[in-house]
Amino acid sequence: MSGPGHVNGSWMTKPVDVYFWPSPNGWKIAIALEEMGLPYALKPVNIGKGEQFGAAFMAISPNNKMPAIVDHDGPDGAAISVFESGAILQYLGRKSGQFYPSDERLRVEVEQWLIWQMAGLGPMAGQASHFINYAPKLVEDQSKIEYGRARYVNELNRLYGVMEKRLADRPFLAGEYSIADMAAWPWTRGAHRLGQSWDDFPKLKDWVDRIAARPAVRRALAKGEAVRSKPASQQTPEEAAEQARVLFGQTAKSVSEACAARKL
Repeated sequence: MSGPGHVNGSWMTKPVDVYFWPSPNGWKIAIALEEMGLPYALKPVNIGKGEQFGAAFMAISPNNKMPAIVDHDGPDGAAISVFESGAILQYLGRKSGQFYPSDERLRVEVEQWLIWQMAGLGPMAGQASHFINYAPKLVEDQSKIEYGRARYVNELNRLYGVMEKRLADRPFLAGEYSIADMAAWPWTRGAHRLGQSWDDFPKLKDWVDRIAARPAVRRALAKGEAVRSKPASQQTPEEAAEQARVLFGQTAKSVSEACAARKL
């Protein structure tokens, strides 16, 4: 947990509860809180074990996805919960008055790149990761996944090209470091593990390294990794298969059944 933070002229003493697992969307929020100096407490939600289907978590994240937050020092002093990482970043930016400018033109610059990440970069990187890291373990006939792998690796390559051009004449996506960078960085730092070569994106690699060197980012990564129960490399085949079953192929019916099972 971090210490007290200064928010819009007053001191904030109640930590923000962050329902978190060390994945790109979770990292966004931990990084933002560290950068903003807001107090927070990580509440691990082990998505590989189905903890995202628990009633308490679903009450604040009806999409049964993490991250989500509960701010006990919310508007008018009353607690508020927020789900969806982009909405959380905007909320924290408004609350802290940092990394999310109030000037409308500057705010639009940040928002368009934040939404670009939410609508494009994150989903495409996630699908590329699925077809590279998970699908080969789930499908016996590898030829059945080759189209999906190529589709998402190529689209991710296009999106990284968009970032490369954007960063050619500015240090960060919206000019100044902002919540847009915090959102995009966790989905970019592992590009070399998602079918990409850093040689093709030198400006992007500089941006990744520049953000990785920030003390707040280092603190967030260290605190986040500390909640991981077991690295993927140490999982047994049975554990990996069960995690895949929980994470992928969910339907409305299976989610309802999982939620019911968590109540038992």
